[in-house]
Amino acid sequence: MPAWLTVVGIGDDGFAGLGRPARRALLTASVVYGGERHLAMLPARLAARRAAWPRPFDLTLLLAERDGAVCVLASGDPMLFGVGAMLARQLPAEELRVLPAPSSLSLAAARLGWPLQDVATVSLVGRPLATLNAYLHDGARVFVLSADGRTPAALAGVLNARGFGATRMSVLEHLGGERERRIDGRADQWSAGEVAALNLIALECQATAGAPRLPLTCGLPDDAFRHDGQLTKRDVRAITLARLAPTPGELLWDVGAGSGSIGIEWMRAHPACRAIAIEAHAERQRFIEHNRDALGVPGLQLVAGRAPAALDGLPVPDAVFIGGGVTVPGVLDACWARLRDGGRLVASAVTLQGEAALVAWRERFGGTLTRIALANAQPLGGFDTWRQALPITLLEVTKAACGNGEANGARATESGSGEIAMNDAKVADNTNSTNSTAAHHSASPHRP
Repeated sequence: MPAWLTVVGIGDDGFAGLGRPARRALLTASVVYGGERHLAMLPARLAARRAAWPRPFDLTLLLAERDGAVCVLASGDPMLFGVGAMLARQLPAEELRVLPAPSSLSLAAARLGWPLQDVATVSLVGRPLATLNAYLHDGARVFVLSADGRTPAALAGVLNARGFGATRMSVLEHLGGERERRIDGRADQWSAGEVAALNLIALECQATAGAPRLPLTCGLPDDAFRHDGQLTKRDVRAITLARLAPTPGELLWDVGAGSGSIGIEWMRAHPACRAIAIEAHAERQRFIEHNRDALGVPGLQLVAGRAPAALDGLPVPDAVFIGGGVTVPGVLDACWARLRDGGRLVASAVTLQGEAALVAWRERFGGTLTRIALANAQPLGGFDTWRQALPITLLEVTKAACGNGEANGARATESGSGEIAMNDAKVADNTNSTNSTAAHHSASPHRP
């Protein structure tokens, strides 16, 4: 089918700023869809019917227009956080033609002299302010697409609360239009109040003394999380994430999530990573809600309930981490049954009963058992001695692509650890800087 839909990117300079192909598409269209602001930019001589987007936003009416010549108006580059990207996910490429204008990011980079490839981009249109927290690093440059005119002041508040009050902020209004304006200031001195609804915020992040340093590697400091002790400690968490091996777009189930640390760090690995935290304890659910916002992944989904019943109806995972509940009947089997072919399952235990459950389960499905023992140097009188934490037993197994039943030849690999919750006791705190780690692996081929 030939292209029946043309998506026209339009800037703040309106119809006059469009190129010849975009003008021709609009002049020959039978109907033009867009926001009220964009439709108001069209000249009266345009014969096409004008259709404002419905509220709430819905593409149903647009997609029913396949028999006509249809245009859609979008801001700047329609494929950059725009309706063009949404349409491209629903239509074959041959049915869609996109005519972009310069994006607000390109215009902002030109005004500021910033190499665009070196600037991170965050959209807060329809997203919580907490999304920004994952991008706050000393020295980073960030473009923020504002939700409205109140976003800059709210953002300054977030920066101050996170220890980034010295950050330089530039608000650029109506880029490319006659009303273009720039407002500069520091986050801790911001006084502009509400600005034009159409704006972009440029940040030059600068941390103040004492601001938390959150690395890009897995294994955030333990004090980055609010918790009641049900926390996978930093070193073990780093091993866990390495074994779970997140890649863009994958979905993790964090079963018995505790403070949510595993799911949160999974999502911090890449903006497209997704996670569902399953947790039955009400107070820990509140910890998860706080931690996901504080660490910049407000999209983490929280399911209040206990596995295996709470797993019903959830989307198929690419990886499963069971940090609590390996001794609960049906939890391991339910997670394994729902795991996609080729997916990874990592489970942890600290009690003898939990370890026995993992050993028995490995007899059926194969995998690798690993024991991790951590010790920290702590003072004893005038000397230092090693204080041993409880050893953790871990199972990792990859589900073969041939199916999900027993005798499927699961690949044996090394394993990681997880959130210790439900029936397993918490891992003892490891607080000092010097530590000793011993890991013992037992790889097993699948038992028939």
